[in-house]
Formats: sequence, structure tokens, C-alpha cells
Amino acid sequence: MASTRDNGTQARPQVHDAFDNPPKGPVGVHRGPRSLSVRVLPYLLVVVLAVLCGLGVWAAVSGSLPWQQTHTEASRVISSHLPKRSASSSASSSATATDQASQEQTSEPSSQSPSASASSSSPAPVVNRGTRVTVINGTRVTGYAGKKRQVLVNAGYTAVTASNPQGALPGVSMVRYRDEADKATAQEVANVLGIAQVEQSSVTTTPVEAILMQ
Repeated sequence: MASTRDNGTQARPQVHDAFDNPPKGPVGVHRGPRSLSVRVLPYLLVVVLAVLCGLGVWAAVSGSLPWQQTHTEASRVISSHLPKRSASSSASSSATATDQASQEQTSEPSSQSPSASASSSSPAPVVNRGTRVTVINGTRVTGYAGKKRQVLVNAGYTAVTASNPQGALPGVSMVRYRDEADKATAQEVANVLGIAQVEQSSVTTTPVEAILMQ
């Protein structure tokens, strides 16, 4: 039996206690077993970080995220169908406008009067001061036709002759012309000589005749 000494005193027998035979396993304060969620949490964090890193690499390479590309493709599909409808509507509207224009062009000629169409087709008469003009003296005043002839010459006519009447004479002074092309010239001769009546006649000896009566 073991014994102890106390400063040279007589040895006393040693008393055994609970600390002489400690229990097996950890002794003192220690943690209990961890739950499943606590043990799985680090792995979940690793998976989430890996997914985020993959998305970052995808965005850096392609310039957009996967769901953004899906949205862009959907927008392109929708926009690709819209122009076709607008093109068809614009084509129908242009066809309608063309039909209306053709109808208006078709209706315009019918609205014009025959006289307007005839005047547009035939050229307007032109005054020709080189046309032959005869001044006939139907009065009893000697030299009267010669005086009126000089009036026309002064007005610019270059082929004017004075003459005495041959055959029947009208009751009033008048200017007669042979062809429609001489109408404007006959009208101007009448204005210069102060004659009011102008008419077309097939019996004139020159293109224009001015018959002076008093």
C-alpha cells in the first residue's frame, strides 16, 4: 500500500477517490452532436457560389444572361410577325389609293364639256399682219377706202389693198374672213377700223375683206 510522508512525519496510508480512476472519453466541457442542416449548409454554400461563378463567366463571354437572351429572342419573334401585317396593310392602302386615283382620272374626261375638249385640241387663232386684206369702199366718198387702208398699214399690216365694190354689198359695214385661221386677224382689222360685225364667208376674194358702208 502506498503511503505519503509529511515533513519527516510518519507515513500515512493514501485514500483513493474518484479522480484516481477517470472515465473514458473526453472529460470536461464539450459540444454535443451537430444537426443535419448545420452539416449540409457548407455544401449548399459551395454549390451556390459555383452557380454564381458560372453565371458570371457566361455573362462575360456572351454579354448577357441566359434569361435575357430568351427574352430577346422572344421579342425578335414577335417583331418579325409585326412588319408583315403592317406591310400587308400598307399594300392594301396603297392599292386603294391607286384605285381611287384611277377612278378620278377616268371620271375627269367625262366631266369636261365637248366644247372644252374641242378648244383644247385645236390651237388658238393667231393674228397675222402679213395676211392679204382688201378694203372695199361701199360709200360715195371718193378715196375713203384708201384712207382706211393707210390706217391698217400704220397698224402694221403689210398686204392691204383698197378696192371698189364688185357685186352686192351688205347693208352695214363688216369684216369677212375665209378660213377659221384668219378669224383672229379679221377681228383685229375690225377693231382697228371700228367695225362691229365680223363673220365667216366663202365668197371673199382675199383671206380678209373689210367692207365700208355708210
